[in-house]
Amino acid sequence: MRYLVTARLRPGQGDALRRTIEDGSLGDGSVAGDEYLRDMAHARELPDGRVKWVETCFCATPLAEERPYWEEFFDFDPIRDAHARSTCRDANGTEPWACIGCDCTKRLEQWLGKQGKPFKP
Repeated sequence: MRYLVTARLRPGQGDALRRTIEDGSLGDGSVAGDEYLRDMAHARELPDGRVKWVETCFCATPLAEERPYWEEFFDFDPIRDAHARSTCRDANGTEPWACIGCDCTKRLEQWLGKQGKPFKP
């Protein structure tokens, strides 16, 4: 499933997040692998300071695996489904792991890419 994540960078965490992005260690130890670096490469900073990105997650609870890694750096605002669960082949059980190669959120990601500015911690 894909989620639209909205969060605020925790005070004083910008440098630490930047270092983990630059050295490639963001998300080390997670089964999500390089997804964290991909997320930050596409994240957008909105005029009010919030950061938004689309996250792919296969957990029964949204971002259950990723949350501990992100919470070191961010406070979450609402995390919403990026599209209808009924049409998500992974979420509805018709094709496990379908999100890996799916472009179901392509339009959302294109729209998001025009919001705010690229996020640079």
